[in-house]
Amino acid sequence: MTALDRRLHAFRDDLADIRLSGQVEARDYVEGQPARIVAPVADLLRQPTLEAGMDTQILHGEDVRVYDQADGFAWIQAADGYVGYVQADALAPVLAEPTHVVTAPRTFVYPGADLRFPRRRSLSIGSLVHITGESETRGTGYSLLDNGEALITKHLQPLPYAVLDYVDVAESLINTPYLWGGASGFGIDCSGIVQLSMRMAGLYALRDTDMQASTTGEAVQPGPDMALLKRGDLVFWKGHVAIVTGPDEIIHASGHTMCVTRESLSAAVERIGYLYGGPTGFRRPMSDVAGL
Repeated sequence: MTALDRRLHAFRDDLADIRLSGQVEARDYVEGQPARIVAPVADLLRQPTLEAGMDTQILHGEDVRVYDQADGFAWIQAADGYVGYVQADALAPVLAEPTHVVTAPRTFVYPGADLRFPRRRSLSIGSLVHITGESETRGTGYSLLDNGEALITKHLQPLPYAVLDYVDVAESLINTPYLWGGASGFGIDCSGIVQLSMRMAGLYALRDTDMQASTTGEAVQPGPDMALLKRGDLVFWKGHVAIVTGPDEIIHASGHTMCVTRESLSAAVERIGYLYGGPTGFRRPMSDVAGL
């Protein structure tokens, strides 16, 4: 049998994705059933327990495939391929298709079209919603869900939507708290900000740093003193990634500052190298990033 990455393929000793029949051994094979994340953010766990480590997060409105449910947890595969466990009450059947995406770093859902109402929950940038109407109160525009709840219209964009420069999205998340496995505007890690920012530009990136370092865009040579790097290029270290924003400048979700921060690239290389060594690679996700 070919060794498959368990992070990206749904297989256990007792159960596996039917598409993996003949590639992995399992007692049973099933076809995953579609479902949608209805929690504001769902933590994707390594094991079906709240004490398990979190590998990533899935945002409200994203579709997943469910292979098994037991004891309040569902074993699922996310749209980016990542496999793990979420709490079963974070899921609902797939009904109406999303019409809009949240483009503000964070936004609130109100019980009606009035910002003075107590908020019911919060949604992250990248969340998907189905809007059925519009309203206005005291000059503020609201977009309405089918249950009458409301979001600020300025915080949404109709689908399909893609920003021109994914780095703009990353820069909008400055000071977002660092969270290991985080992938939302409430908390994010280094590879999470790369994936989320690129998704908002209509670009695809796998979730973890090692995956991005081998698959995202194309490898580039930075030249002397990394002077040939351009806005949007990625700098990789062992277990870490940063986005180039300009000459000798990066943005990254940093465990050093515990937030999304802007930093001199040369200073980061020196600081990180002291403990973990120098950069291990450089990649260019796209050739037409603004400013190239």
